[in-house]
Amino acid sequence: FNYGVDVNRGPIVGGLWARQSLKNFDSFILMIGLIQDSFKFGYSYDITTSQLSLATGGAHEISFALNLDCKPKRVKFRPLNCPKF
Repeated sequence: FNYGVDVNRGPIVGGLWARQSLKNFDSFILMIGLIQDSFKFGYSYDITTSQLSLATGGAHEISFALNLDCKPKRVKFRPLNCPKF
């Protein structure tokens, strides 16, 4: 499970997350990023707290997302013919 919180301040976003399995607590995740109209860029660091920390010590992650413009679909309304009794 991943759970946490993000805070936006203008184009800057930061967050603190936690990762946990059913049997043990695994890590804390610190994140900072930049959000613009057409892209998102982020950096996060996983601080491992489980026994895996002896092997890794943590992990650096970089993410980039590009938002593509989509034309909104036009909704067409067709009138319903009312039945005559």
